[in-house]
Amino acid sequence: MSYFDYTANTPACEEALQRFCEVERRFIGNANSNHEAGHAAKAFLAQVTDSIAKLLGVNPDEIIYTSGASESNNTAIRGIVQAKHHVGKHIITNPLEHSSVSATLTALQEAGYEIEMVKIGTDGKIDLEDLRSLLRKDTVLVTVNAVDSELGTVQPLESISKIVREFPNCSLHVDATQAIGKTPINLNLADTASIGAHKFYGLSGSGFLYKKSGIVMEPLIYGGASTTIYRSGTPTLALDASLETALSLAMEHFEERFARVKELRKILQEKLCGYPKVRINSPADAVPHILNLSVAGVRGNIFQKALSDKGIYVSVKSACSVDALPSRAVFAVSRDRKNALNSWRISLSHLTTEKEINEFMAAFDSCYKELCK
Repeated sequence: MSYFDYTANTPACEEALQRFCEVERRFIGNANSNHEAGHAAKAFLAQVTDSIAKLLGVNPDEIIYTSGASESNNTAIRGIVQAKHHVGKHIITNPLEHSSVSATLTALQEAGYEIEMVKIGTDGKIDLEDLRSLLRKDTVLVTVNAVDSELGTVQPLESISKIVREFPNCSLHVDATQAIGKTPINLNLADTASIGAHKFYGLSGSGFLYKKSGIVMEPLIYGGASTTIYRSGTPTLALDASLETALSLAMEHFEERFARVKELRKILQEKLCGYPKVRINSPADAVPHILNLSVAGVRGNIFQKALSDKGIYVSVKSACSVDALPSRAVFAVSRDRKNALNSWRISLSHLTTEKEINEFMAAFDSCYKELCK
């Protein structure tokens, strides 16, 4: 098996797994309980939260633990627009968003909200002038992903944030799921931001929502204050601690991991560009971890299956998207429906080896010759 789908999921690192087991065994009390076991768990959770906040340059009370980025996206989007329903029902988004964002917005549209798409350039970046022209007094939310999961596009968050700040009724939500460990990010540019641990070698089912102090939201989950009024439920202390461990390692080893992936990406892309029917869809300045390509005349899901049969695992679009439809992200940058249908994604990690790259290319060459007859 050669795994090239790290954008969908990363294997939990040994340190995060050990931290989970250690904390799970050590703390038996519910952090919401009013006794010594509960107090000990609550105090430890506060330490973990302080550490995460310092790593990301935010305040501890701005972190809301969730089951992952999909819950965080839903909580932020629904929570903000419901709290601002008296201001307006206009929301701006873009075609590069993850399905946990786009599906939430579709549900809101059916409930009477007005959703507008900002234009995307051929480099995958949001058209800043178009964004400015779409913003209105009744715009309550702009959503943007920091790094697109299909193309690897890095959005100019500082410029986007500056434009949105000119409209005081509007909040900026950033899906930062693919950014951690792939590119530096300043969460303070956003009003809310989503994080999922399984994208940076943490455990699945773990994540948090950054909510800037002063931002008002309606909770998605009711049932009691817990550690925050915005997300009820028993704190998952071991998951939160393991997230802190994975995040700390991702930040500590960012430079060396990034350089490693960048080197592998260069080798792989140079090899792939030797095939005349290959088209690279990712922009030149995308994160090196994500390489989106198309093979002319071959549907992406067909090529994916052929590679899978040879033990090579890649993705067609994001893991949470609907099959048999063209990639919205690739269509947005290429303006070519056939190309979008033919697209698929390779994602790399610092764990990827040269041996795996060679195995991939051997399998790719065989599939290319067979499918491009």
